[in-house]
Amino acid sequence: MAAKRRIELLAPARNLSCGLAAIDHGADAVYIGGPAFGARAAAANSVTDIATLAAAAHRFKARVYVALNTVLDDRQLEEAEGLAWKLYEAGVDALIVQDMGLLQCSLPPLPLHASTQCDNRSPEKVRFLEDVGFRQVVLARELTLAEIRRIRQATSVILEVFVHGALCVSYSGQCYISEVVAGRSANRGECAQFCRHRYTLQDLRGKVLAADRHLLSLKDLDLSRQLAALLAAGVDSFKIEGRLKDENYVKNVTAAYRLALDELLRLSPDLEPSSSGSCSFTFIPDTARSFNRGKTEYFLVDRRNSPGAPDSPKAIGQLLGPVRELGRDWFAIATDEELHNGDGLCFYDRTGTLRGLKVNRVAQGRIFAHGEPAGLFVGTLVFRNHDVAFAALLQRSGGCRRLEVRLSLAAVDRGVELTVTDEDGLASTTFMEATAETAAKPIDLAVLAERQLRRSGGTPFTVTAVAVDLPSGAYYPSALFNELRRRALARHLDLRIDAYRVEEVALEPNSCPWPGKTLDYRNNITSARARDFYRRHGAVIPGNGDLDAGEAEDCRLMTCRYCVRRQLSLCPRDKGQGSGDAEPLLLSDNTGEYLLVFACDRCEMTVTKRGKARS
Repeated sequence: MAAKRRIELLAPARNLSCGLAAIDHGADAVYIGGPAFGARAAAANSVTDIATLAAAAHRFKARVYVALNTVLDDRQLEEAEGLAWKLYEAGVDALIVQDMGLLQCSLPPLPLHASTQCDNRSPEKVRFLEDVGFRQVVLARELTLAEIRRIRQATSVILEVFVHGALCVSYSGQCYISEVVAGRSANRGECAQFCRHRYTLQDLRGKVLAADRHLLSLKDLDLSRQLAALLAAGVDSFKIEGRLKDENYVKNVTAAYRLALDELLRLSPDLEPSSSGSCSFTFIPDTARSFNRGKTEYFLVDRRNSPGAPDSPKAIGQLLGPVRELGRDWFAIATDEELHNGDGLCFYDRTGTLRGLKVNRVAQGRIFAHGEPAGLFVGTLVFRNHDVAFAALLQRSGGCRRLEVRLSLAAVDRGVELTVTDEDGLASTTFMEATAETAAKPIDLAVLAERQLRRSGGTPFTVTAVAVDLPSGAYYPSALFNELRRRALARHLDLRIDAYRVEEVALEPNSCPWPGKTLDYRNNITSARARDFYRRHGAVIPGNGDLDAGEAEDCRLMTCRYCVRRQLSLCPRDKGQGSGDAEPLLLSDNTGEYLLVFACDRCEMTVTKRGKARS
């Protein structure tokens, strides 16, 4: 019988509590930042906390991946090498890496995952990463289903795809605007969020095409309707973005994707989840009720999609409905949703500005807000970006994930023993000394014992069956069964952690050819070891090996599949004007002026500093 394909739901963890919540709400794996060198500098965690998370995850055969995915100089590589060994000793399951210089270091035998910061867009690139030893590759968010299928056909490595959360407007790893303009490198975890700025767009003759809008800001990704298509395309790992999000976000979004994937796996006998246990929730997961800027499927199924959110980079949340009635100090919404005091609402006014309200009270369908609802008019669409009641449900949610066990109780010499066998086939036996007494009156001891042994509350176990083999006419007090159950389940939990084995992979350097030739700043090479890595694979490093983006004459500050012209209905293809390159447009904000260059033949837009090369 062929082995089943194992499918992973991968959730983010800002910190230990978020990681524990992710595991409890159904994640097969969690990714988290360590104390340094993660691409989210604001989401660092101690090795001690990561060790605690790994132990908790391993109870369910879930995994913990640590992001070590910034670019590094030679001194930092030595520090990162030492950190990698500490993480190995802490029990983590893999390292997420961007800098190829790490492959020249003496790393522990942990699987390596190629970060999306490696710019993983082509079959050739992904195949190269597989050949040099990566066990899992995070694909670029911009890819279509057809492109993912082509990568799958050319490789056997585990493919990981983002399915939910914030989007970068530039290809990951190819954004240099923070570094060049603000001195804060996104490739070092210090993105300055230029994509969320307000900009004015004009042509080179000075005609204003859009003024004071968030022209590079995107909606948030939501591929929940495309999970079956992604499975069919060969995706193995489904990743939720959000290492800066709070615990309630992690609970809600992880639970939503857990339920959706479980339904698909139930219908697919050749697939199975990659960890143990099952979840039940006291709330109905709804990703619209968590932070989102609106939802988009990006380019997965529509290469000419318009996924921008130019009106605001802020969360809008759940659409409630239009204003149906408006009073002097109140308004009513055409919605079936129940609103509560303290809910946060928002709407776009007639100028397109996002405005917010806080619900003070609700009476007979009328909403009274703090302050006057200025800017509202009948027909205005109203969103809820803070749901007080739902947040309270999420706050209380816990103990969602359970492991099924069967118990077998038997009398033995000098006492009783309880054998626990879990859904993975792991068994443990716990003995307690005890002397059987003679029952003062007839009693069904088996019924009494089973009732006490089924009480597994406060543990991650659900008892599905109890077998009792005790002598006829004997009597044991209920307290004995309770204490035996408590000891046996605690011991079995420890046994699951002890029995878990992190996969160990020895990295064996080779000289498989780099799928290109000459390198430049876009390869993010910042150390001698990284240069040595690429030379070993046949790549050519020009000049003196200086590959700094800020010094490059033709530096592309951003390279995007997203197109401002298409977003604003200015695309020449849409206007029947052919597909050739149009003249650059000028984008400006308080940090300077930038040229937008359009390569219509490959449907890409680049952002360069004004005065830089335009190709």
